[in-house]
Amino acid sequence: MFTREQKKQFLFALYLTSMVLVNTLGSKITTLGSVRASVGVFFMPLLFVITDIITEVYGKKTSTQFVNLSTIMMIFMFLMIGLCIILPPNATWGLQSAYASVFGSSMRMTIASLTSFYIAQHMDVLIFAFIKLITKEKHLWIRNNVSTIISQFVDTTIFMFLTFYKMNPDYTFSFLWTLILPYWGFKVIFALLDTPICYLGVWWLKRSE
Repeated sequence: MFTREQKKQFLFALYLTSMVLVNTLGSKITTLGSVRASVGVFFMPLLFVITDIITEVYGKKTSTQFVNLSTIMMIFMFLMIGLCIILPPNATWGLQSAYASVFGSSMRMTIASLTSFYIAQHMDVLIFAFIKLITKEKHLWIRNNVSTIISQFVDTTIFMFLTFYKMNPDYTFSFLWTLILPYWGFKVIFALLDTPICYLGVWWLKRSE
């Protein structure tokens, strides 16, 4: 049996892994219905549901530590990726272009990713904790969904505007909303679907050792 501390460590490891997957595999664009979306949309719900579980069981301070430590790790990851890309390749290795294409990202997108992640995750924790207080710790499904839906909207909006606004003449203020709203819609669907996972995670974490 896992101790409660080991369970918390497992969730932190899963949180970090999901964060890495969002920022590496997430560069691929797929089509969901008729909407262009990053494959990172499949990993983002994990980030929010884990902070909700941790906030529910351990409180705002611990989940805030999750976010802050993960942000530091993300900065470290981006720095190391940049260093590895700019290091000169050996003459016998002919994959530099593909390597840079897969792992590289523009500085603008990197800053957008860091900014949106940090703000949205902290917002999720604060909203969740506030709703928990005013509902007197009842109705977990309300705070889980409301906090995630609002913070996912903030995350999507900040990232899209910081990354694409005025990137070319087509990326106007109004055009970006045609990208933001459908993409956020998918995140809302995933947020609703992960409610049972939130309940299960809270039960698992609180379960007697």
